[in-house]
Amino acid sequence: MPLVAERDACGVGFLADQKGRRRHDTVVRALHALSCMEHRGGCGGDSVSGDGAGVMTAVPWELLEAEGALKGKPSESCGVAMTFLPQNEDVALEGQKLLEVRAAEQGLEFLGWRDVPQNKRVLGELALAALPTVRQAILHHPTKRGDELENALYQLKRSVQGDVTAAGGEIAEWMYFVSFSSRTIVYKGMVMSCILGPFYGDLTNPNFKTNFAVYHRRFSTNTNPKWPLAQPFRCLAHNGEINTLIGNVNWQRALDIKRARRDPLCSLGRSDSSNLDAVFENLLRFGKTPAQSMSMLVPEAYRDQPAYDAHPEIVDMFEYYAGMQEPWDGPALLIFCDGKQLGATLDRNGLRPARFLQTKDGLIGFMSETGVIEVDDEDVVSKGRLGPGNMITLDLETGTFRENLEVKLDLATQQPYGKWLSEHRVVIPHMDFDKEVASAVPSDMETQLTAFGWSLEDVEMQVGDMADAGKETLFSLGEDTPLAVLSNKPHTLYDYFKQRFAQVTNPPIDPLREGIVMALDMALGTRHDLRDAPAESLAEQLRISSPVLNQAELDEVTKLRKLASISTIYPISTGPEGLQAAVKELCVAAEAAVRDGAEVVVLSDKQEGGVGPDDVYIPPLIAVGAVHHHLINAGLRLAASVVVETAQAWSTHHIACLVGFGASAVHPYLLFSTVKWQYESEKRSRCARPASSTTSPSRARTTTCARPSRRACSRSSPRSASRSSPPTTAHRSSRRSAWVGS
Repeated sequence: MPLVAERDACGVGFLADQKGRRRHDTVVRALHALSCMEHRGGCGGDSVSGDGAGVMTAVPWELLEAEGALKGKPSESCGVAMTFLPQNEDVALEGQKLLEVRAAEQGLEFLGWRDVPQNKRVLGELALAALPTVRQAILHHPTKRGDELENALYQLKRSVQGDVTAAGGEIAEWMYFVSFSSRTIVYKGMVMSCILGPFYGDLTNPNFKTNFAVYHRRFSTNTNPKWPLAQPFRCLAHNGEINTLIGNVNWQRALDIKRARRDPLCSLGRSDSSNLDAVFENLLRFGKTPAQSMSMLVPEAYRDQPAYDAHPEIVDMFEYYAGMQEPWDGPALLIFCDGKQLGATLDRNGLRPARFLQTKDGLIGFMSETGVIEVDDEDVVSKGRLGPGNMITLDLETGTFRENLEVKLDLATQQPYGKWLSEHRVVIPHMDFDKEVASAVPSDMETQLTAFGWSLEDVEMQVGDMADAGKETLFSLGEDTPLAVLSNKPHTLYDYFKQRFAQVTNPPIDPLREGIVMALDMALGTRHDLRDAPAESLAEQLRISSPVLNQAELDEVTKLRKLASISTIYPISTGPEGLQAAVKELCVAAEAAVRDGAEVVVLSDKQEGGVGPDDVYIPPLIAVGAVHHHLINAGLRLAASVVVETAQAWSTHHIACLVGFGASAVHPYLLFSTVKWQYESEKRSRCARPASSTTSPSRARTTTCARPSRRACSRSSPRSASRSSPPTTAHRSSRRSAWVGS
């Protein structure tokens, strides 16, 4: 493949001494490997500044001791906070004071600030203009060591970050902890690969010794280059992008509000990698290993994997966590390290190159592409590459190197996940449509369809064809209809939302044709905090096989969980202003229901006899979005799931929008009635054409059968419940057809 074809992705890798030897040569080789990744990164307009480059290493105690920075304290009782501070010296001193005061309050001794040696002459104009003040805070704890010291430093960092946020102004804008640990340290900046070593004098100092080094060259896709956004972050180095970011951040907001955080872990003002790093680091400080945390947050496609046929305990572990949280979905190649365990993993799609090797001398090398680490072929003991969802780990204390199956077996056998699930989890399977068959079609069907925004095209060309063929409807190529926002015709709200394509790689979005990495099953009821896992009580989960429910499945949910149904219909006499009041009342009612113990809140526009001339309804997309965010702000979102029972949903695009804005399931009752109505109607022949036929170019789009296939899929996919943008390109035509006889 030509080199230029692989440029739009970060370069990342690591070097580690399996024997634990601390050597300056490790840093030298890492900087060389980093320079070989220059084609992977972005460059500024001055041709010298870059999107970002950096390295993570063990804390260079030899260097700090030689300078007297530890003031005679043993290194095992000390930690280093690599800090970006405001450019203004007076403001920087104010920021430093925040750390010093909090350290004293929490029992740590502040040993002093160290100005990090820098050669600013090598920086480009853009990087120099944005350069923060770079200093290291040296801290000592009289009694805590190891993990206890790491937790104390983390709590101090979180406290100071809360103070920084509260301070606002230049302090909040500039102050940032690059790393804050007794084990690891990060040197990074808005520079090109070849500039990092010459800029930071420490990296070329022979006293800078380490047993490992993670390196990263950034290609910025979703954010503008900034010094804090260069990588590695405190625990992660990431090549790729998180395409479920908005949903992940919203669910984390719900957790943060529940935890009463002063400084949220996640923010849409940060990069996707930065947000993932913050959540990952939080799990580490609550007793999880890096491999365990990464398996929770970025799970692999674990179903129907031949490698796990003889190891059902691995599948059970993933099933357990799949019912608890929203995956951070790639494409992603992630290197992780907490100073004790170093490793790397690919997401379920495996769309990033990842290769590793071992040498006779005990070198473990991992890289985005071969050739960046120079070793003689005769010295190589083994080589390999990561497949989709695979993981490798290196224990930096014992030198134990493990590949994927061994890593996953070690994690899966720590708890009896299969036993917990068999005793506590309930899965609602696909159920028959007997109740839909027995129900009567509304006598004013055309009126009801018109009231909920259906067109004749929707009934005959889309729903009719899907009902006949049981699969995706094919339309002619091209989209020649006006965007809804530019159209002078009435549209449902769904028409205003299309998929926001990823800027680098689009992950699979079709669970029918790409079932090896996707599935449709969803979780209903209370969401749990991953920090409390693993625990047997958290296996009490309710799963549904599809986000599209029929009446029998919805009734089954009612039997298994406390359910509250809230009407979205309100009087049309209230006029245009009535919508806002109705939405507020809906949110208040939903909050009251959850506080009363409801684990499932159904937002319904269904009523006996259908909507009448005096009725109007809150559009379901507005209803679910408003309730979703209201419950987040009230600190109650994790206590209940939202289900939408609506007549205004008849395509997968509609379902995806509702799920993307916060629903866990949808009961499209009028859709099912429409199918029955068509087959009872004299016009049945109009919707019974062959599935391979093509239709008018005016439709110019692809749709998928509203009821997903009953074929088993291969994993608990990224539950779309958190996606803020719908995961489909389907879009309704703006051409409206008149109803015959309506």
